[in-house]
Amino acid sequence: MSRDELKAHIEVLEKAYEFFLSYAALGAEQEEASKVGGQLREYLSRTDAALRALANDLGGLVAAEGLEPAGAYGEMIDVTSADAARAGAAVRLVLTQETISSQLIDNLNASSHLRALLTDLFLLDDVV
Repeated sequence: MSRDELKAHIEVLEKAYEFFLSYAALGAEQEEASKVGGQLREYLSRTDAALRALANDLGGLVAAEGLEPAGAYGEMIDVTSADAARAGAAVRLVLTQETISSQLIDNLNASSHLRALLTDLFLLDDVV
């Protein structure tokens, strides 16, 4: 994974998180009940793809970018990859639901796994 790919994945996650915040505020019982409901699964799917890429490919960033000291970067990347895998599990669980309420998205946003991942990525983005 390159720096540009990392930034692209972070952008996908930031936009999705902002969309999820606005969706949660709607108070919709199901996604079809709101004008933006049709976009919800698209954002969730893009989020899932970005999380899978981070969980699987982030380790290559240290080698690809020649980051030093490799051990310090490697440890943080391991943490971030694990957080991406955990957040991805939550996103995929939400995606399997027949209907997705604002409450469910609010709970996804509040997930410690998603919040930890975003914080990890902001840190990595700043130091990389």
